Amino acid sequence: MSPSPETFCPVSFFPLLLAQMQLIIDLPNREDQLRLNRTRWAEILSDRMWADHPYRIETNAYGQIVMTRPAGGSHSTRQGRIIGQLLRLLGDQAQPECPVSTSGGVKAVDVGWYSDERHKQVRGQQAFEIAPEICVEVLSPRNTAAEMKEKRRLYFDAGALECWECGLDGRMTYYLEGDPDTKHAHSKCCPEFPDTIED
Repeated sequence: MSPSPETFCPVSFFPLLLAQMQLIIDLPNREDQLRLNRTRWAEILSDRMWADHPYRIETNAYGQIVMTRPAGGSHSTRQGRIIGQLLRLLGDQAQPECPVSTSGGVKAVDVGWYSDERHKQVRGQQAFEIAPEICVEVLSPRNTAAEMKEKRRLYFDAGALECWECGLDGRMTYYLEGDPDTKHAHSKCCPEFPDTIED
C-alpha cells in the first residue's frame, strides 16, 4: 500500500536517503592510468588542431581535455624568475609547463625542477611519469584553494618531494612530502630560495 500524500513527502525524505548512500569511485591503478595518459597525450601532441591553440591544455583522469586561459604577463615573468633562481641555486633541470603524468591525468606544472639523476629516469617521455622533485605553481586569480590542494596531492602521489606556490603578491609558500596541507616558510630542497618573486 502506497503512503498517502499527507504522510510521505519526497522532498523531506531525500536528505535521509542521501545520508544512507555511499559514493564509491573506482579509479584505475597507477599503471593503468599511466598507460591511458601515455596514449591520450601522444594523440593530443600529434593532432595539428592543438599545435597553435592559445589555451593551456591538460587532461583529466578520463583522458578528456581540460583547457585554461593562457597566462598573463605577470604570471609569465614570475615563472621565468623562478626558473632563473632554481638554476642559480640548484642547477640541473628547471622546466616551464612541465607535463607530469598523474593519477588525475596529465598536468602542466608551471615550473618543475629535476635533479639530473631523476631527469635521466624520465628523459624521452612525452609526459613525465615521475614528478620533478620540486613542483611550482604560480597562482592566478581564478585558482581556488581546493584546486591547489588537489594538484599537490597529485604531484606528491607522482613522486614530488616539495610543492611550492607563488601567490598573487609573489610570496612563496612551501609544502613538503608527507605533510601536504601544512604551509612552510622555507624549502628543505632549496632553503636559500627568495621569499618573494617580483613580477
